[in-house]
Amino acid sequence: MSETAPYASKPELSLGRLHGTGPSPTRSEFQRDRDRIIHSTAFRRLQQKTQVFLQYGGHFRNRLTHTLEVSQMARSMARALRLDEDLAEAVALSHDLGHTPFGHAGERALHAAMAPYGGFDHNIQAMRVVTRLENRYAEHDGLNLTWETLEGILKHNGPLTNPDGTPHGKYAGEGLPAGLDDIPAIADLRLASFASLEAQTAAIADDIAYNAHDIDDALRAGLITLADLAEVPLAGPIVREVLARYPDIAPKRQAHEVQRRLITRGIEDVISTTAANIRVSSVASAEAVRQAGRTLVTFSPSAAAAEHGLKSFLFERVYRHETVMRPVRQSETVVTALFARYMEARDLPGRWGIAAAAAPDDSSLARIVADFIAGMTDPYALDEYQRLFDARPDFR
Repeated sequence: MSETAPYASKPELSLGRLHGTGPSPTRSEFQRDRDRIIHSTAFRRLQQKTQVFLQYGGHFRNRLTHTLEVSQMARSMARALRLDEDLAEAVALSHDLGHTPFGHAGERALHAAMAPYGGFDHNIQAMRVVTRLENRYAEHDGLNLTWETLEGILKHNGPLTNPDGTPHGKYAGEGLPAGLDDIPAIADLRLASFASLEAQTAAIADDIAYNAHDIDDALRAGLITLADLAEVPLAGPIVREVLARYPDIAPKRQAHEVQRRLITRGIEDVISTTAANIRVSSVASAEAVRQAGRTLVTFSPSAAAAEHGLKSFLFERVYRHETVMRPVRQSETVVTALFARYMEARDLPGRWGIAAAAAPDDSSLARIVADFIAGMTDPYALDEYQRLFDARPDFR
């Protein structure tokens, strides 16, 4: 890898870790973070957590395959922009560690159940996972990640507060999530500043991956056809050129060609637009990026508008399709019932049951229950539901 740009994060300048460690002779600090994440239990659990489609089999994406796609795209863009690839990869690999079983449906159900106790936010849960819930080390809880990786996990989608401390972005309407005052880190995570370019790269890679693989999975599930996409923003022009150039190849090959070009053009648009944003902003350090006052890793205005149009199409035709919504409703019932049962009977298995029995109040118990449920894989949640209620929903 060539030397990184002045505005890239520098592992040798990291603010460090909460618990000191000796230097590694073979790896940078951000490489060590990446490796710790890959070896975590929470990372492995992503293999059996839903992305969008709850049906098992059929080669649909799960939370792990999605994460790997995001990581690959983030690293590619970081390399082109001369950023620290390892930090971009670490943030990408960890960005979904706080997701519940059953995708966003599980999160909605858990957030509703936790409403009296501060709610549930998958981003804050990811911070709990890497700072508290992973217990692989002899001397401390958590993965003991660097400040820069923790900052990236927390703020890859932008600041959480305005400079005056009021909630920013999506939190402006719903308020700041519970738990922000309980994140152990070596230094203040600075909720009002922007994250590094590496973290911003991971965030936009998430968008590109969502667009491409949700189209691919929707085609595979038979919810849409390529013809349905012909006039859809962003995807439509690519579909038309692929069908015109390759009219006689198998539909699956046509679909893959569309997906491949959609990813390539999204990445190339982000690289060229971000390079221009960096030039205009004149940022010359990672700290200047944090103080830039805006996200610098972006789509071009035309691509952003088209991407919004594509998301609207996917929302109407895919995410709200009855084939998707039927198991969504079932999964929400599972999570809601598990939460209520654990709160009432405190009959969680293993060490979780011991912790629940010792909880001094309902608020403490609710957070233990939320941690336990959020860490479940889809199959384990169904096993627990069957154990407690002698029933098992069939999502297929």
